[in-house]
Amino acid sequence: MDPFRGLGLPRIPGLSELVDVLQKQTEAMAQLPRTLADLNSAVRELITATRVATETIASAQRTAERLEGLVDELEEPVRALRPGLERVGRVLDDPVVDTLPDTLRTVSDDLLPLVHGLRQATDRVGTVAGFLRRRAPGTPGRPDGNAPPA
Repeated sequence: MDPFRGLGLPRIPGLSELVDVLQKQTEAMAQLPRTLADLNSAVRELITATRVATETIASAQRTAERLEGLVDELEEPVRALRPGLERVGRVLDDPVVDTLPDTLRTVSDDLLPLVHGLRQATDRVGTVAGFLRRRAPGTPGRPDGNAPPA
């Protein structure tokens, strides 16, 4: 579009294009402060993000160093447990271990009532023995008239 068209001036070749270029350059120059402000804001955000990332990396490094110290501290005791754990593993792999629940159930069902009966019998025998000691011969109230030992 020719800016001088409505003014009655003759058309000069290339002038319209020059005016268009100057107009676009002027518009671009008008946008430049806002663009620079946006760029400045983006750079500040990048600086903040970089600072946070640096702090995060430093924290991760400290954590890694602490974990390395813990691993060093625990490595020897854990390695010392290995032979015992291998022995326990061999014991647990033994087929006899699979029969333990049934064996314990049998002991509980069959032997514990017998043990209980034996305890009751022992208590009764102890009661009778105690009674017989008190009734030893020769105490008053006893057939022999003697007093019980003190």
